[in-house]
Amino acid sequence: MNKNKQRMTSKRSPKQNRRIFGQWLFFGAIVVFGVLSIRFSYIAIGKHVNGVNLAAATKKLYTEDQTVTAKRGTIYSANGEPIAEDTSTYTIYAIMSKNQKDANGHDIYVKDNDQAAKVLAKYLPISTKKALATLEKGRGKFQIEFGTAGKNISLITKKKIEAQKVTGLHFTQSEARLYPNGTFASQLIGLTSSKDVKGTDRTTLVGSMGIELAYNKQLSGTDGHKTVTKSGYQGTTDNVKKVTNGDNVYTTIDSKLQTLLETKLSEVAEKLQPKTMTATLMNAKTGAILATSQRPTFNSQTKVGLSKMWRNLLVEDTYEPGSTMKVFTMAAAINSGNYNANVTVPTGEYKIGGKTVPDWNTAGWGNITYAKGFALSSNVAMAHLEQTMGAKTWLNYIKRFGLRSSTNSGLANEQTGTIQFTYPIEQADTSFGQGIQVSAMQMLRGFTAIANHGKMLQPYYVSKITNPNTNKTVYKGQRKVVGQPVTSKTASAVLDHMQDVVYKSYGTGSAYKIDGYRIAAKSGTAQVSNGSTYETGDDSYLYSVVGMAPAKNPKYIMYITMKQPTLNGSTASEDMAEIFKPVMQRALDEQKASETKSATIKMTDLSGQETKTAETAAKKIGVTPVIVGKGAHIVKQSVNSGTILTSKQRVILVTNGQMYMPNLTGWSASEVADFADLTGLKLATNGTGYVSAQSISAGNPIEAKEALTVSLK
Repeated sequence: MNKNKQRMTSKRSPKQNRRIFGQWLFFGAIVVFGVLSIRFSYIAIGKHVNGVNLAAATKKLYTEDQTVTAKRGTIYSANGEPIAEDTSTYTIYAIMSKNQKDANGHDIYVKDNDQAAKVLAKYLPISTKKALATLEKGRGKFQIEFGTAGKNISLITKKKIEAQKVTGLHFTQSEARLYPNGTFASQLIGLTSSKDVKGTDRTTLVGSMGIELAYNKQLSGTDGHKTVTKSGYQGTTDNVKKVTNGDNVYTTIDSKLQTLLETKLSEVAEKLQPKTMTATLMNAKTGAILATSQRPTFNSQTKVGLSKMWRNLLVEDTYEPGSTMKVFTMAAAINSGNYNANVTVPTGEYKIGGKTVPDWNTAGWGNITYAKGFALSSNVAMAHLEQTMGAKTWLNYIKRFGLRSSTNSGLANEQTGTIQFTYPIEQADTSFGQGIQVSAMQMLRGFTAIANHGKMLQPYYVSKITNPNTNKTVYKGQRKVVGQPVTSKTASAVLDHMQDVVYKSYGTGSAYKIDGYRIAAKSGTAQVSNGSTYETGDDSYLYSVVGMAPAKNPKYIMYITMKQPTLNGSTASEDMAEIFKPVMQRALDEQKASETKSATIKMTDLSGQETKTAETAAKKIGVTPVIVGKGAHIVKQSVNSGTILTSKQRVILVTNGQMYMPNLTGWSASEVADFADLTGLKLATNGTGYVSAQSISAGNPIEAKEALTVSLK
């Protein structure tokens, strides 16, 4: 039977076999189609597959969410010049993998290590040898970088490298902060740091110190957001959230005064190597800070010096002020009715509670009046005044002058100081600035009461804040009276005593005289405390001076401190005068010019004009043009258009082409500083007054970054 069945099967024709196979294939196709239909129906209705939302995935494929980064606000000087602004920096890297090509098939890897190393050494702070070694070590790697030498590259340097057309060198871009003036009120202006934006691969700049930190919220702005929908080669943008750029902050810093102050501070600091120095110029009538700096400091752009001193000594450092404190002692005694001009007191030393108050001249000057004691800077005379007032009255005036409270500067880490005031000897010591710790900002605030008819003003450093999105001013800094510790009559009397310091034959401040102006000043010397006792030796003092001018009705206050300098045969007053006199004189000269209505001239823009035409135009408006170079056109001028000048004032006009040195004889320190700034020369000055000699002779060609030394008398 089986044999018959087998025989029958074998007898089927090929045609029958094909028909049966076709039937099975048909039924199989129906099953597969059914399964696919069910699956497609499930996907179409549920819009999910393997846990993936297909609608969301499709939207993501054809739409792109983009963050529109807000521009950080610019910080400006009072002259409208940018001090800190947004920019881009670049990091250079080299592709080493030899199979890398661009979209057009061109090689994009380093082909010539020697050529690449030479170009890198030419434009970056790296030697040819080190660059070549880095490239050689990179063999077999995809790409390499060059450490700190290859980071924070400017756009100008990037373009110079790209112009060399070295295959394989590439750049990545980063947002950065540009500080074009370098060392320029660095601790006050501050810095930013890069911070990761949570949930993204982006970074943003945030303030880390100074104004950048204090006004970070206003400067930062708010990022925008947009969604781009793509269709074929076209796309539409839906602005979900508009970007809001950060506000611009205008400081009270005068660019020219600040530049001059930086120059003078550097010269004195280099000569004396003090542990710290501070210097601040303030408008006595408003409280606006016009120039301020310190040593050590740092270059905001390169960060050189930052590791040595990042603290803002103006508010973060406290110290015993020494004899400049006597300004407040004299004011308190007069205002409280405890000053008698006819009383004389013995000097040299004064015993209080078994302890001794010494004078710097331990032999003393015999019996003298309080007025003479102030001019001679007698500790004993001031201690007698404190004893006459009584500790309670004196402490009350210390507080009234703000020496025990914050200045509310808005700057980070502000210190309010300390005081030792338990025992009679401690109470007496504070009358001449020992046993009390203050900040420079506190002292400046207190001094405004003496300069401003008894009214104490809030120091400030921001003149206004503007919104670039609306062009509206959202904040305006202004004069703010924060107390009246003494009467106008008392303030005037103290100014008279401060003039004695400068102009009496026995006064200690004759070094601060300025020709043509009356100066009121008080110098100071304080032993430096090491925490438990006072340091000893010739270089263990903190020297200071406060000067106000014009003396009868001060427009400006300048306060300088110098801690533990190495004096080289000169006096501390002579050295501090090298800072005080040129800066104060420039401020006074500019003030005088603005007040002399009949003799004032409004400067015009001469840039771009032919040299002869510009020279004639300058003479016609009444200024004295100084042409630098023999080019056909004017490219720079020392005074901005619209600036008010006095008749015959020098205006430096730089031409295109080679620059040549003019005769600087008779020029003021500020005019020479302008000239150096304009031409790019590295300036060093000796002495104070007016130019008597110059290291580059008149008529000689000069180049930017060349050193120029001038002597002043």
